[in-house]
Amino acid sequence: MTESLDSARLAAWRAYIEASQRLYTRLEDDLRADSALTFADYHVLVLLSEAPGQRLRMGELASRLVFSPSRLTYQITTMQRRGLVARESCPDDRRGSEAVLTAAGLLALREAAPHHLRSVRAHLMDDLDDAEVACLTRIFERLGRRLRADRDASTAHPHN
Repeated sequence: MTESLDSARLAAWRAYIEASQRLYTRLEDDLRADSALTFADYHVLVLLSEAPGQRLRMGELASRLVFSPSRLTYQITTMQRRGLVARESCPDDRRGSEAVLTAAGLLALREAAPHHLRSVRAHLMDDLDDAEVACLTRIFERLGRRLRADRDASTAHPHN
């Protein structure tokens, strides 16, 4: 089912997309300048650092990053060459493989995180105009309400 967008909603989405693209470009440039990591590198390292045993199956990693399998394979291969991750076969599934965080990857993540956070704060405060701030605020408020509702529903009806 397709939903027609009125001009106000269309304008809000355009503002959101343009602001997101501008922020992404500036954050990517800042992160590379400070740490030589790309945004994709950074996100892979964050996900692996938070995973049990600091490893994730490639399929799960691709779905969390919204990467195609070929894009993820390329990403992991380039990160392997730099020593940031390793790729190992899954012990319980010989057909699959896992990305594993290395000590060098964890160190790179720890060094990049403060630069990334500072860059996010600076650009969110300095690079958005009032309309973009209002648009992003509405989107995040809606997302917050949805996440709270999902959390409340899951705690009210725990899985058996």
